[in-house]
Amino acid sequence: MSVKSLRQTVQGLLPSLTPVRFVAEDGTPVARPPAAYAEPPVEVLREAHRRMVLGRRFDTQATALTKQGRLAVYPSSRGQEACQVGAALALRPDDWLFPTYRDSVALVTRGIDPVEVLTLLRGDWHCGYNPAATRTAPQCTPLATQVLHATGMAESLRRKGEDGVAMALVGDGATSEGDFHEALNFAAVFRAPVVFFVQNNKYAISVPLARQTAAPALAYKGVGYGVRSEQVDGNDPVAVLAVLTEAVAHARAGHGPVLVEAHTYRMDAHTNADDATRYRDADEVEQWRAADPLIRLETYLRARGALTDQDIAAVGEEAEALAAELRAGMNAETVGDPLELFDHVYAEPTPQLREQRALLAAELAETVETVETAQSTAPADIATPYAQED
Repeated sequence: MSVKSLRQTVQGLLPSLTPVRFVAEDGTPVARPPAAYAEPPVEVLREAHRRMVLGRRFDTQATALTKQGRLAVYPSSRGQEACQVGAALALRPDDWLFPTYRDSVALVTRGIDPVEVLTLLRGDWHCGYNPAATRTAPQCTPLATQVLHATGMAESLRRKGEDGVAMALVGDGATSEGDFHEALNFAAVFRAPVVFFVQNNKYAISVPLARQTAAPALAYKGVGYGVRSEQVDGNDPVAVLAVLTEAVAHARAGHGPVLVEAHTYRMDAHTNADDATRYRDADEVEQWRAADPLIRLETYLRARGALTDQDIAAVGEEAEALAAELRAGMNAETVGDPLELFDHVYAEPTPQLREQRALLAAELAETVETVETAQSTAPADIATPYAQED
């Protein structure tokens, strides 16, 4: 390879020197919009606004349900709605999404039942929706393991001659894991159609970005593996949609993987079990509150005459209806079947699993019989100790 060709190759991998953005924090267009990206159509931006309103209402309702004891834990993505919605809207229904535990809003945007989304966090199932039917992998709690799964899925799509794309959502902390780097290297070598979308919200739980890496930006981590890379203002919904749409198109066309880093911020604590005041101060949070992605897009669309008070009122009502349905669904008690422990472990159960299932079934049947016998032979005043006269 000549020096000129090498220079062109390297330049093609490098991210922009500053994060790509179309809209400033105050909702006004930037003076120099990025020439390398096309602004999404206004109808796409309107839909993004709608989805962000619904996503934020879902997020606040899920947080409230956690405080009420309906969820065991909930990792809020408040402040990251541009990333969550942008990721889902950039994909086709037949593409694959590989989310983390914090990406519930992306799943809701993808059309998955909100109650099914929260089934994992409620503790009922490891995954409440059908991954094959929704083309959405189970939400992943271990850092970066789903990045390898996404790369493998993308490679399988390529080998089968399909034009599907896989997108892996990760946080900044996941870029410190070996799985992340293995996935990038494999994807680059085999030109797998996968997009690695890093939501850099500045903290891996309580560890700030400066303690994780000395790189000028996480986007540069792709260059060493031969992965085209980019960085974007993650609180600018217009920019996020523009960059992710182009990244997905690049991967779908057979040009190989893309790494996109979004600079964003989680407004709430890591989870409801976290005390964020121990590692970040209120001034920092307030600075980021001024860059709220939802307000930014709403202001931008209003100024263009693409969003009215009536539109905002309508989507607000839709969001409240979603929250009411979510409350009703989560307030309904679930009845677990202990025998489900053996379902979906293997496509074809092993002899050991069949034996264990039979043993548990027999024990459950014996327990039910014992309880029913005790109830039928108990004296009436004991069987109904709380009966009162009218």
